[in-house]
Amino acid sequence: MSGSTQSNDLRNRILFTLFILAVYRLGTFVPLPGIDPEQLQIMMEGNQKGLLGMFNVFAGGAVSRMAIFALGIMPYISSSIIVQLLTGVSDYFKNLKAQGEIGRQKITQITRYGTVLLATIQGYGLAVGLESSADLVINPGVFFKVSTVTTIVAGTIFLMWLGEQITQRGIGNGISLIIFSGIVAEIPRALVTTFELGRTGAISTFMIIFIFILLVATIMFIVFMERALRKILINYPKRQMGNKMYGGDSSHLPLKINSAGVIPAIFASALLLLPVTFSNFNVSQNETFLNISSYFSQGQPLYMLLYASGIIFFTFFYTSITFNPNETAENLRKYGGFIPGIRPGESTAIYIDTILTRLTTIGSLYLALVCLMPEILIANYPIPFYLGGASVLIVVVVAIDTVTQIQTRMMSSQYEQLIKKTKFGR
Repeated sequence: MSGSTQSNDLRNRILFTLFILAVYRLGTFVPLPGIDPEQLQIMMEGNQKGLLGMFNVFAGGAVSRMAIFALGIMPYISSSIIVQLLTGVSDYFKNLKAQGEIGRQKITQITRYGTVLLATIQGYGLAVGLESSADLVINPGVFFKVSTVTTIVAGTIFLMWLGEQITQRGIGNGISLIIFSGIVAEIPRALVTTFELGRTGAISTFMIIFIFILLVATIMFIVFMERALRKILINYPKRQMGNKMYGGDSSHLPLKINSAGVIPAIFASALLLLPVTFSNFNVSQNETFLNISSYFSQGQPLYMLLYASGIIFFTFFYTSITFNPNETAENLRKYGGFIPGIRPGESTAIYIDTILTRLTTIGSLYLALVCLMPEILIANYPIPFYLGGASVLIVVVVAIDTVTQIQTRMMSSQYEQLIKKTKFGR
């Protein structure tokens, strides 16, 4: 009976998650009021490269349709970045983090306020940019600006709420799953576009075959690196209690090469997307804006440098706030565990930190390589953005994490059922 209940709970969580994702996809097709769809299509056809194309990927195609979810979940991610950076440098945020659950709720509340602020600023920039594009807005003016900002902010807040619902009542990982679903839903269209380019001769057959071989190789490489572990041997001394000896066991402390997962790629992309409101929506025809926009197109040295630097920085930063070597060393000392040849306490913490730093260096370079290599191809060939490195990385990593969470819930259900059977002798 209990096993059936647990199974129903998992099924309900999966169905609830699918329902929320369906609502999100529906919202990416609801357009902003007052925009001429024909002029929008013309404008977007000439602005698929650079940050605007990346913005469209993370918004699940909502930017190309100028939908109510045009900003996607990016304002929330940007706000999270700012709050997490403040947690590392501000005493106020450090104290909040140390307060446990109450402090975490306060930090979450501040992140939500930051999301509203960023969405309002970006929504206003979007409205001004749309009005500056010739014939795109049917009735430009104050009413259009107010309605656009209100709609955009409401869409972003609703999307943030959907992500939280997936995390709490679904299978977890809500924000990442929203980005994942947006990319996956647009991949079939990207494949059709690629084959159409091959049919018309814009891309050679050899290049299409090479792209798909590279795509498969990239997926295999990502899976290998995400599963790779560095196991540190942990020994526990024998203890005598009465006439019996206890302990003497050994275990391993597993350290992943990429402890930060897909977060650095998302965070780095979010930072690059912040100036897109002002430089890529034709906010100004000033040559300065146009020059800045050209530097942020794919294949440009500044774009590649900033993207790689952001990925490496956030890999180290996120790893540092999710794994504490000093805390791990203290827990080992408390329970009598030790690393062979390393003294407990501070020496153990330094040893673990050294290994973690080396692994994080490899992990950050791996993330930068996966995200940047396909971007060079996309810059030189008319390949859709959805086949880029960041897109593939997000899809593969989120898929692995989601399957792992489902398996964990299933195993937990089986263990509970086994324990109850043993307890009651059934």
